[in-house]
Amino acid sequence: MATDPTELLRERGIQVTAQRLAVLRVVSDQPHITAEGVAETVRAEIGAISLQSVYDTLSLMVAEGLVRRIQPAGSPARFEDRVRDNHHHLICRVCGRVVDVDCAIGSAPCLTAADDMGYEIDAAEIAYWGRCPDCQAQARPPSRVAPPPRKRRLQRTIARKRTAKPSK
Repeated sequence: MATDPTELLRERGIQVTAQRLAVLRVVSDQPHITAEGVAETVRAEIGAISLQSVYDTLSLMVAEGLVRRIQPAGSPARFEDRVRDNHHHLICRVCGRVVDVDCAIGSAPCLTAADDMGYEIDAAEIAYWGRCPDCQAQARPPSRVAPPPRKRRLQRTIARKRTAKPSK
């Protein structure tokens, strides 16, 4: 299989564009990056690109098996180009850092379900949660991952209503 981004796209019948090449390059250079991070980096590299174009390109690349999408609880989706193996992730509860970790047992699907309910299992997605070495060194206590932005706004609105003076 080709490793040249242009050839990877052509092999799958995907039209080669500067934007698609830039998105693929960014995901390759910065594993576990968010779509917003991809857009920011691509803009710095080639100029204008809409966030919607980034999402569309990432969706296409996920569908074609060029990019993997992961979504840790309480975090935006992240993208990586390590797609040809069954690996898992370590996620820091403090800073949100995500790193790859190889399979627990070594062969897909890594874990055998107690009852496969008739499914033919070919992969298992595992997320190990804890504190990264940097956060441990800073002695920062583990905390919950920040809630999604909409939930934070709702929490602020509720807090403001609780502290607001009642109207007469």
